[in-house]
Amino acid sequence: MPDRAPLPHGAASIASVGFGLTAYGVGVERGYITRQQAVERTLVTLRFLASLPQGEASSGTAGYRGFFYHFLDSETGLRVADWSELSSIDTALLMGGVLFAQSYYDRADEQETEIRQLADKLYRRVDWRWMRGGNSEWLSMGWMPPGRFLPAQWKGYNEGMLLYIMALGAPDHALPEGLWDRWTETHQGQQGDFYGHNFLNFAPLFGHQYSECWVDFRNIYDKASRQRGRDYFQNSREAVYAQRDYAVRNPGHWRGYGGAVWGLTASDGPGDAEREVDGRKRHFMAYSARGAGRDYVLDDGTIAPTAVGGSVAFAPEIALPSLEEMKHRYGDVIYNKYGFVDAFNPSFQINQGFWVDGQQLGIDQGPIVLMIENLRSEFVWNIMKKNPYIRSGLLKAGFTGGWLCKGKCVR
Repeated sequence: MPDRAPLPHGAASIASVGFGLTAYGVGVERGYITRQQAVERTLVTLRFLASLPQGEASSGTAGYRGFFYHFLDSETGLRVADWSELSSIDTALLMGGVLFAQSYYDRADEQETEIRQLADKLYRRVDWRWMRGGNSEWLSMGWMPPGRFLPAQWKGYNEGMLLYIMALGAPDHALPEGLWDRWTETHQGQQGDFYGHNFLNFAPLFGHQYSECWVDFRNIYDKASRQRGRDYFQNSREAVYAQRDYAVRNPGHWRGYGGAVWGLTASDGPGDAEREVDGRKRHFMAYSARGAGRDYVLDDGTIAPTAVGGSVAFAPEIALPSLEEMKHRYGDVIYNKYGFVDAFNPSFQINQGFWVDGQQLGIDQGPIVLMIENLRSEFVWNIMKKNPYIRSGLLKAGFTGGWLCKGKCVR
């Protein structure tokens, strides 16, 4: 799956593949494609991924130790450039789609059996322990050849929830069970008030969305969430409301903000530029992890529809009207055959209009598709509840209750 569209020969995003593999299942359920078409597409992808070379070399490979590089050449499947890192989180997002395929295609025929076998092979070969970088307790954010782990580590509350669940649930190369509780201790300092809402903060909304695209955290609790008295789904709901209320107050005085138009997350932007807007000198950014929370506020007036669309399952009563208002107010300026553009900025004037991104990003379109379907039918969540590796990861993290433990939790 391409990182961006429309780009005929651009780089593929390994995380987008994870969202895309899952979207095929949604497409089947909604009648966009047949199950057989989804099977054939999924097989092409999994066979290709399984066949790509892995190794320490800086070129001519797609990954190492079961992990994949963040960006791969869309034709060859090999690492695109020396700046593309072997990514722990993007591999985990890929595995979200891989494990979805393993559990969704459950028929006994030859093709669906092969899907399950390939999915198992791809997941089992990921060496989660190695990604700790030797002496560290925490997973590194990545690795660069030859032999250098990135100094940034997965600590604090963020999209790393899915990463650690994957790493705990693996039958091979798994991390030790007690690690999850120690990881949640690194969340200290993120809990607090922001615009009238008390929650575990992470400023960009993607940090709340990504793990919950695949995992239903409603009414299941680990040690930390039991102590807080709120599950992670409820926490994400508060984060969404806090962003909406931030936009209503609009402390930055950006154009267009309000109760119906809001949404900050990692997205494209108009570019690194200084402009005067309504008598104020303002600084604008290119691609950035925009967000609003207790941890930080990074806001240049750029609205990302995925921030709202990927939150519909958390708070449909405010997210759906916002999407409708964006489409009504701005029409085909921000909405085309691929859906919403990645971002737009009413404060950044261009001639008689304002800046609108010309592309969609796979990692931003993906959460919109998956979370709309989770709202409508809980489809993706329910498929993932069947996956033994996801269930194992949650149990080893200490989660209990709800759907995870119908009667009694048994590992």
